[in-house]
Amino acid sequence: MANIILKNTTTEQMIAQMETDAQYDITDFDPVVTDEGPDLGEIVSHIHAKSAPPTVPKLFLAGHCIFNCAYCGCRSSYDKTAYCHEPRELAKTAVQMAKNNGHGVFVTSAIYKNADYTEERILQTIKHMRQDEGYRGYIHAKVMPGTDPLLIRAVSRFADRMSVNIEVAKSEGYLRVAHQKNKNNILTPMQNISDIIAENKLDRTPNRGKIALSQSTQLMAGSSDEDDRTIMVLARAMYKKYGLKRIYYTSFQYRNIVEGYDLPLTATPTWRMRRLYQADRLLQLYGFSPDDVTPEISPFLDADIDPKAAFALRNLDMYPVEINKADYETLIRVPGIGLTYAMKIIEARKYCTLTHDLLKKIGVSLKRAIYFITCNGKYLGGNVMGTPTLRLKMAVDSGINGDLGTNATQRFFDKNFKPSDLPQDPFKSKFK
Repeated sequence: MANIILKNTTTEQMIAQMETDAQYDITDFDPVVTDEGPDLGEIVSHIHAKSAPPTVPKLFLAGHCIFNCAYCGCRSSYDKTAYCHEPRELAKTAVQMAKNNGHGVFVTSAIYKNADYTEERILQTIKHMRQDEGYRGYIHAKVMPGTDPLLIRAVSRFADRMSVNIEVAKSEGYLRVAHQKNKNNILTPMQNISDIIAENKLDRTPNRGKIALSQSTQLMAGSSDEDDRTIMVLARAMYKKYGLKRIYYTSFQYRNIVEGYDLPLTATPTWRMRRLYQADRLLQLYGFSPDDVTPEISPFLDADIDPKAAFALRNLDMYPVEINKADYETLIRVPGIGLTYAMKIIEARKYCTLTHDLLKKIGVSLKRAIYFITCNGKYLGGNVMGTPTLRLKMAVDSGINGDLGTNATQRFFDKNFKPSDLPQDPFKSKFK
């Protein structure tokens, strides 16, 4: 197999190659790419409609890895031309792509030679972008597994966001799909990044310039035969311990036999990614717990209904709720009522007693909510409560995005959003 540094390639050829190799990193508005059914890109476009920002472009420093992960097209056993771009040239391309896109750039890589060598070249690239090209926009920099803490700290001085991918939901999953990775060479850099970000947030140095203030990671569903409860428990723990901004979920794909692995050919269905993102938003924005979205008696998310509808159907004793009395945390647990409309309801009832008609005027869609609410004691949900018919009605309307709320989802996908931006007082959660 050839082992060369690509030279004399056009910018267009370089970008095309990087786009191919970078498909295994999911980040910053990125759609999940599979050949099965509607993908996450449809969720994003459904959420943002015509105002959706484009995917943050990816710059792939090196395209052939010393690791041999079963799922990756850059693995060492894959016969392809190796390349490692020169940082200064890559920086120029990155800045131009970022300017054309208007939403920043993601600099990532396969592991070329070793983790520190690769991270050093990522550092040089983003340093050239800041100091030589004068770029002040958004940069997301990938951290290689096992990178030296001093290099991570150096990268943090030029990036806005950093990430190292955990990939598997259970540590034994590395032995199954990524032999050269392990719990330590993933979680140690993640902790390093978390510590650095905590320090950066306390830095009040005038004109300090760009420094990393957020961290994300990527997790492949199905890579270790885990259930969704395992993923949600891990997600909650990582958000809490490492202060992650986002977890990106992607489908484990093993479509071709890879040397060194004894695995059945498989592809995690795309609908599972949609449900994981919805469940994640419930944890992050709605105050749900892993027990709420994936209880022990039902550890897998449902294919036919979204996690919020599933929660309601498992907890029918909570419903119907009286719209004119329910607090904020109760309202956002009603299917069909998201964060924005819960606030509108609370504001509107200061001035009048809400009826079903007034809810419609506020903008609340009663298609889902009507089965779970009363308005001034009046119930219009018919006789389907507690029957299989109610689940069927929820399934018909779960669709792509369920009812988690367009505005809330917009803010969740916004790289500048954090859960603390939501109103906290006086609506303190009684469910946590």
